[in-house]
Amino acid sequence: MLNKVLAAGVAAVTLAGVATAAYAGKELDAIKARGQLICGVSTGVAGFASADSQGKWTGIDVDVCRAVAAAIFGDSEKVKYVPTTAQQRFTALQSGEVDLLVRTTTYTLTRDTALGFDFTGINYYDGQGFMVNKKLGVKSAKELNGATVCVQPGTTTELNLADYFRANKMTFKPVVIEKIEEVRAAFFAGRCDVFTTDASGLYATRAANAPKPEDYIILPEIISKEPLGPVVRHGDNQFADIVRWSLYAMIEAEEYGITSKNVDEMMKSDNPTIKRILGVTPGMGKALGVDEKWVYNIVKQVGNYGEVFERNVGMGSPLKIARGQNELWTKGGLQYAPPIR
Repeated sequence: MLNKVLAAGVAAVTLAGVATAAYAGKELDAIKARGQLICGVSTGVAGFASADSQGKWTGIDVDVCRAVAAAIFGDSEKVKYVPTTAQQRFTALQSGEVDLLVRTTTYTLTRDTALGFDFTGINYYDGQGFMVNKKLGVKSAKELNGATVCVQPGTTTELNLADYFRANKMTFKPVVIEKIEEVRAAFFAGRCDVFTTDASGLYATRAANAPKPEDYIILPEIISKEPLGPVVRHGDNQFADIVRWSLYAMIEAEEYGITSKNVDEMMKSDNPTIKRILGVTPGMGKALGVDEKWVYNIVKQVGNYGEVFERNVGMGSPLKIARGQNELWTKGGLQYAPPIR
C-alpha cells in the first residue's frame, strides 16, 4: 500500500512539473477561424479607449485587447473594436457580438455570477469621484446636499451615488443620460452641478472635453471600490485563461524589467524566470495553448504594464494620473501577477 501511495505521489509531482497542452474551446476556435478578435470597448474615454480621426483606437483598455490578439495570433493588430454604451455592453457580450469586453467595467459579484460572465483580472484599480466647476465653491462631496448630478444609467456609479447620499443624509437630483458624450456635454453646459463617474473617467473628461480644464476640480472623496477588468462569457476556460494571462504577462514583464525596447536583449538573459517568461525555456505557451513566444509578442508589440499605463493615462499622457494603487506590489501598489511557471 505504501508503495502505491509513493508511486501516486511521484506521478503527481511528475505531472505538476510538465506543461500539458490546453484544451481547445469553442470561443477560441471561432476567433482563430475568423482571424480576428472582436473586442467591446467604450464609446470614447480618453486614456482608456478612444479613436482618432483615422479610426485608430488607443487606450489602456485597447492595449489589453491588443495583448490578447498578440498572444493568440502573434499580431496585436488583429482586433476589431466595437464601441458599446454602459447599457449595451453586457448584451453585446452575452449575445456573442463581441468576444471580449474591456470597457472600464467594474468587477462585482453579481456581474461575475448572475450575468454568466467571468472577470479575468484587473487592469485598473479605480474608485468613484465627483467633479464640479470651481465657481460652485465646493471643496468636499459632503457639501453637495441638494445638488443636481449627471450620471449614466445601468452602472455601479448610479448605485454608489444613491448609497453615498443616503448614507450621508443628503439629497440630490439625478440627471440620467445614457451616452457618455451627452453626459459630458450636459455637465459642461451647466445642466447639472456635479459629474460623477470613476475618478479615471473624471480626469479623462477634464483633460479631453472641458472647455477650460482649469475651471474644474475633482473633489477629494473616493466613495467606492471600482476594480476594472476584462470580461468574457462563461464556457470557454481556455480563452478566459489566455485573456487572464495576457494581462498578467504585462504585469510580470514590468516586474522583471522586460520592456518593448529591451525584450530582444532580454531573450539572451541567464535568469531562469525570464527565460521561462519569454519562451526561451519552452512549456508555458504549450500549457496555455499558444505560441511559446506569446509573452515576447505581447511585450514587443504592446509593452509591459508600466509602459501601457504611462503612455495612456500616466505622466506621459495628457491625463497625468499618478500610478497610485496601480503601481506594482513591489512598490506599494496592488498590481500583482501570479508567477508564469
